[in-house]
Amino acid sequence: MSETGRHRPFEGRALLVVSTNYAPELTGIGPYAAQLAEHWAASGAETHVLAGMPHYPSWRTEDDYRGAWRITERRAGVLVHRRRHYVPTRQTALRRAAFEATVLAHGVVSPPGARPPDAVVSQIPSLAGGVLGARLARRHRVPYLPVVQDLMGAAAAQSGIRGGGRAAALASAAERHALRSAALVGVIHESFVPHVAAYGVDPGRIRVVPNWSHVRAPSADRAATRARLGWDEGTPVVLHSGNMGLKQGLEVLVDAARLAPDVRVVLMGDGNQRDVLRGRAAGLHNLDFLPPADARTFTDVLAAADVLAVTQRASVLDMSVPSKLTSYFVTGRPVVASVAEAGGTAQEIHRSAAGVLVGPEDPAALLSAVRTLVEAPEAADALGANGPRYVARHLGREAALARFDALLTEALADAQGRPHR
Repeated sequence: MSETGRHRPFEGRALLVVSTNYAPELTGIGPYAAQLAEHWAASGAETHVLAGMPHYPSWRTEDDYRGAWRITERRAGVLVHRRRHYVPTRQTALRRAAFEATVLAHGVVSPPGARPPDAVVSQIPSLAGGVLGARLARRHRVPYLPVVQDLMGAAAAQSGIRGGGRAAALASAAERHALRSAALVGVIHESFVPHVAAYGVDPGRIRVVPNWSHVRAPSADRAATRARLGWDEGTPVVLHSGNMGLKQGLEVLVDAARLAPDVRVVLMGDGNQRDVLRGRAAGLHNLDFLPPADARTFTDVLAAADVLAVTQRASVLDMSVPSKLTSYFVTGRPVVASVAEAGGTAQEIHRSAAGVLVGPEDPAALLSAVRTLVEAPEAADALGANGPRYVARHLGREAALARFDALLTEALADAQGRPHR
């Protein structure tokens, strides 16, 4: 029975979700945190969220939230408690530490004023969210359930951010503290399991709870969308959507555009490296920077491209699966992934059979893969068509949320010393 029917498995429960990122953010962790909290609210739980001010992926606080220290708002049946924090427009280890410190400090000083929760769930990253979740669960003596979307310790060491070594050590310490104190740990991909276990977490307490595709299928006429965006029908379009950060290594797409003036490269989104990339792209007439598309047109824009790109730096230990992939697969367009062969992204490309892999930071190899797809449109369409099929089989929202329900049910049953149901 659907969550809007009579089945309300968490009726009478109180739940607290700690997630720095939350709706109205449209990309990254925010949409997953929001849909999970809304699902539990619809399942009968009194659901509260301790969140930051919306700022991702632009790394600028949204206009409606600027200047406020604390905001409480109800969104889709969820009571969201927002706390002000520093938002760094440029990433350095010191600035990132200040971001996390202000999230942690304001959350500690001003936790949600609600009835004591029966369980606390947090999203990692951020580090502050993990530590806050562990602290609040310990205060109320209830199960703590961190969900690992990514691990900051390894990312900080490989990010290229100045001071990354010191940041990595602090991040690893915070992650170890948060994860070892958990009743159960959720991870969005099995590639995280050995890394979480290396922090001292019993593998028997780790559960895989994959993300799901949270966007609608494209519906607009593809040719009309291309015309609206000014994309010539005879010019191949390669599009990357999402965060423009250091981890993504989007220089490879700028350099590919320089090598191929007959191919249009589109970077859609925002992030702290956007201005740096603009500088690198100076003089290129075949590279466009687009703002993030709204929820109504997002997948239509993706579907209008010929090829969708996902990229990461060669030095990045790729454990996570970028949230953009679940959206890419919905569109039916083929994916070129410029990432390391060993990692979560590569595994999803292989499993879905919806794209091709090339080496990271290799613009010539990326361009060669794009040309191969463009020159064989029937093969490219067949490859892209595997994406929606993979979504239907493995990335459905209902099945994914059921796994989160099972995680929560198991933790609550363990806390009460009774058998799981």
